[in-house]
Amino acid sequence: MSWNQKHLLDIESLSSDEILTVLDTARAFKAVGERAIKKVPALRGKTVVNLFVEPSTRTRISFELAEQRLSADIINFSADASSFKKGETLKDTALNLEALNADFIVIRHSASGAPHFLSRVLDARVINAGDGAHEHPTQALLDAFTIRERKGNIEGLNVTILGDILYSRVARSNIWALTKLGARVTLCGPSTLVPKTFEQMGCGVTYNVDEALQTADILLLLRIQHERQRKTMFPGISEYTQLYGLNKARLAKTKSEALIMHPGPINRGVEIDSEIADCERSLILEQVTNGLAVRMAVLFLLNGGKGPQELA
Repeated sequence: MSWNQKHLLDIESLSSDEILTVLDTARAFKAVGERAIKKVPALRGKTVVNLFVEPSTRTRISFELAEQRLSADIINFSADASSFKKGETLKDTALNLEALNADFIVIRHSASGAPHFLSRVLDARVINAGDGAHEHPTQALLDAFTIRERKGNIEGLNVTILGDILYSRVARSNIWALTKLGARVTLCGPSTLVPKTFEQMGCGVTYNVDEALQTADILLLLRIQHERQRKTMFPGISEYTQLYGLNKARLAKTKSEALIMHPGPINRGVEIDSEIADCERSLILEQVTNGLAVRMAVLFLLNGGKGPQELA
């Protein structure tokens, strides 16, 4: 088992052994979640601040529930009702929170690099819950966990990521995680949103949707990041759906055992037809369930936990 990180800022800086340690620990926490008493005292006496400066529903709730299951004291911080609206800087806000003896800060921020900045000015352990279009490490970890649970292994799998790659922090984190674990990752989408420069990260790029679908063992769909992109980069919703949306005809061209994933929120009828989102090959709700175990594992390891053997 290997875990040598004080913070979880990105996937790029993790080794494959560290990623596997998170996944193995998450498996143990998933078993804890199936017990009659689901709480463990791993973070008793520790204070976790959920500093969500960018709006979030699923990720914030998942982190909060993970913290509750670990018996932590929790402070939820919302930018809408904070001193940010009065002009306070991120550094001053964080230093005030640390003055309250916060042990962990889980941050989501629209600025890429915000978690890295906090890790340099605070003693608290920092977890990146999504920073701009940079990374979303716990999403990639829960995606890898979900694939591993269903396929048994990640090495050698063909994973196609389809959609808005350019503005997606989920895509970047998944590329790092899945390639480090031995998967072959192919990116597909409009050429304006899938530049060839992504090949430098060790993945393939194609603009042929049928080709990307036919070889995939895992199909990871992404929504269009309207809030981050310029209008000139996107062809339009109806055109996108026609050219890249996963419908019955396209699904018929995939392997029968290929599985469908999406980090949410899904736009039914845009990147995926509603009935496909709910079909037996869809892992979308499994991803949500597994996210709880993965975030418990991350908090546990950052608090000094050695791995799943401590949870037996």
